Formats: sequence, C-alpha cells, structure tokens
Amino acid sequence: MAVPKRKTSKARRDKRRSNVWKLSMPGFSKCTQCGELKAPHKVCLNCGYYKGREVISKEA
Repeated sequence: MAVPKRKTSKARRDKRRSNVWKLSMPGFSKCTQCGELKAPHKVCLNCGYYKGREVISKEA
C-alpha cells in the first residue's frame, strides 16, 4: 500500500480544500443596438441583433 513520504503542509492541504478552482461568472457586454447586457459573441436575446445586423426578427 502507498504511504506518503512527507507530511502534507497545512497550506497545501488548505489550498486543495479552498474554492479557488471554481469557475467565475462569465463577463457580459452591452448590446450596441438596445443597450441590454448580453453574452459576448452571441445574439442579443432582447432585440435579436448581432454585430449591427438583425439575426432574429423580434416583433415589438
């Protein structure tokens, strides 16, 4: 059976147990058409525009 050669330090142990590895919230950008927050490089769900072009037609 494998046995550790050295004692794991408290810093190393606590680094492993910390929440550092969790993903952070994705960044958002403003839509150039309507000003709503949207995910970057995605179609705006509010107005349907992407890069100044209407991709999804939205009825107002």
